[in-house]
Amino acid sequence: MNAAPADQIRLLDVQDLDVRLQQLAHKRKSLPEHAEIESLTKDHTQLRDLLVAAQTEESDCAREQTKAEQDVDQVRRRAARDQERLDSGSVRSPKDLENLQHEIASLARRQGDLEDVVLEIMERREAAQARVAELTERVASLQARIDDATARRDAAVEEIDREVAAVTKEREVVAASVPADLLGLYDKLRAQYGGIGAAKLYQRTCQGCRQELAITELNEIRAAAPDTVVRCENCRRILVRTPESGL
Repeated sequence: MNAAPADQIRLLDVQDLDVRLQQLAHKRKSLPEHAEIESLTKDHTQLRDLLVAAQTEESDCAREQTKAEQDVDQVRRRAARDQERLDSGSVRSPKDLENLQHEIASLARRQGDLEDVVLEIMERREAAQARVAELTERVASLQARIDDATARRDAAVEEIDREVAAVTKEREVVAASVPADLLGLYDKLRAQYGGIGAAKLYQRTCQGCRQELAITELNEIRAAAPDTVVRCENCRRILVRTPESGL
């Protein structure tokens, strides 16, 4: 393949722009905010799970407390009815009086036990409420950090995307000035060899593979016409000759 030396030089400009696009893609992918958001989101999910568990516990305690308080009210009403019967004098049999008094005493003990249960449930519920409040605050704080990191990431991505658009446009302009067959070969090689399709020959060294050329290869390149498109024997990339090639 033949191409004017100036066209081959412009191919290096295309390569430089492609390298820049690769660098920008890598930068976009490896923004520190990505890892930060992932870590914060993981912590946020764990805290949300803990919050849901605490809310469930508080809800369960609320139901227990309601049930226990209803039990206390039931015993209290029954005791009040018995006390009213006792105070009314309608029970005259000594045995019935004794049984009634015994039941009132038993209900009082039962009421005391149930009130202790209510107090125990209330303590557990207050602890659960405190846990809910703490976790709610921590979840909100973590969400704020996620929002901040997301905003920073989005701003960085927007800036990178603007530069990508500018470099892509410049690449289109420069590539349009390179012969189609030469550009086609370059694009094919670039896809095969890690994004590098053309490299400068600098001081007898291929800048694509960083290998110094053998004397026989250098002699072949010296003998080649200026418009001959030469390839590196080692990495097979297009070698572009410049005054700094050391030939």
